[in-house]
Amino acid sequence: MNVLFVCTGNICRSPLAEAIAREELVRRERSDVGVGSAGTGAWDGAPASEGAYLIGLEHGLDLSGHRARLLTRELVQEADLIFTMARHHRARVHELGGDGRTYVLGEYAGLTGDEAEVSDPFGGDLEFYRTTYGQLDGLVREVLERVLTERREPDHRE
Repeated sequence: MNVLFVCTGNICRSPLAEAIAREELVRRERSDVGVGSAGTGAWDGAPASEGAYLIGLEHGLDLSGHRARLLTRELVQEADLIFTMARHHRARVHELGGDGRTYVLGEYAGLTGDEAEVSDPFGGDLEFYRTTYGQLDGLVREVLERVLTERREPDHRE
């Protein structure tokens, strides 16, 4: 299974979500799930924002190798599940063929209204990045729990 996280620039929220998901999947010893990230308006090759990089380090996540990717039809086609940070990101994914497997991260976790959207810390201070990280950490772990429970692979034991 391939999971894709999508935000605007692919330098703050979605790279953090990807890193949190990778850490959680390693903790759960789940090598059958791949994760990636992209942005609806990303500059291909841009590094993670300084704030995302620093907040990642605070939590043991290394974003030094992250490079932004622009969301493309190919990335959408390769993903089994796509989680966006806001509703307008979901609309762009739908335009690229992601209907039926694209969800706002917070809505998939059961939140409604504005609470379902993850705040964009770009341009904010480190405290704002910490708040966004807190949102992402809880949502990504909750969503992964739901995904791994609902989409269990068939048992192939003989």
